[in-house]
Amino acid sequence: MPSGLHIGIDENGLGPRLGPLIVTSVVARVRPGAEAILTEKPQGGLADRLGDSKVMVAHGDVALGEAWAQAIAHRMKQEAECPDDLVNAIALQTRTDLRASCPAHVREQCWNAEGEAFEAKGRQLRAVGSDLDDLAARGVDVIEARSSIVCTRRLNDERAAGRSRFDVDLHAMERMILYYRERFGEDLDVVCGKVGGYARYPDAFGPLAGRMHAVIEEGAARSAYRLPGLGTIAFVRDADAGHLLVSMASMVGKWLREVLMARIVRFYAGGAGVPESASGYHDPVTEKFVAATALIREKRRIPETCFARAEKS
Repeated sequence: MPSGLHIGIDENGLGPRLGPLIVTSVVARVRPGAEAILTEKPQGGLADRLGDSKVMVAHGDVALGEAWAQAIAHRMKQEAECPDDLVNAIALQTRTDLRASCPAHVREQCWNAEGEAFEAKGRQLRAVGSDLDDLAARGVDVIEARSSIVCTRRLNDERAAGRSRFDVDLHAMERMILYYRERFGEDLDVVCGKVGGYARYPDAFGPLAGRMHAVIEEGAARSAYRLPGLGTIAFVRDADAGHLLVSMASMVGKWLREVLMARIVRFYAGGAGVPESASGYHDPVTEKFVAATALIREKRRIPETCFARAEKS
């Protein structure tokens, strides 16, 4: 019996004030009989390197997420010499598509990679690479990671069209699933982090709207569906802490969002009172960053829709 294609998907940056929303997938070929590994609690050294990304990585300390991104890219035969190479190796969109909606004078706010450097050390990279080799030997062969990057401007445009950030998050997950179904031409087994606290998802579908589906279960902790010609999709609460591939996706996405947020901060570096680092979340440092950059943004004609998310969605 051939190995099945399993995918874990999670988001990073759903609730911040600044910076992009990142939706990341990690794909694995899973040998029949090895499926239970996906929901086992990590043991030994793996437990020190993989789990709930909210606990294992944080603003200013995402080297472990970077190590997972580099190790998976290596398995994709994408050797990155710098962070920007890695960003574009795992981005679902092309460089051109990512910049398509950027006004020319704003582009460097989000896409200038000058001065970036890797932070993960050799020992950490080797350990994560060994983790992936061990999993492959046990029947879980991780083959790919991809991230959909949704910039602030697009989030604001979607909101103006009546779609919330939860809609955007869910629809990005749906597009990613359709991308893999078309690419691999086989049914998928997909686990996603819960979106927006929904119990019933088909009513909120965008790209998957109108497709035939059978309800496997619907509830606060888990909602799962079978879609003919596509496979199964489950939305699971706290999946980043309980599903191997979702955990990896969250770690990679955390690193990617940190890199892209740091670009925004560097763009305004040197201004009076501008913090050297800001998470983009609703915290005092980010509030100070927003206030300290106000005159700079006015002088550089930065549209508010390219800088900060609308207050409500």
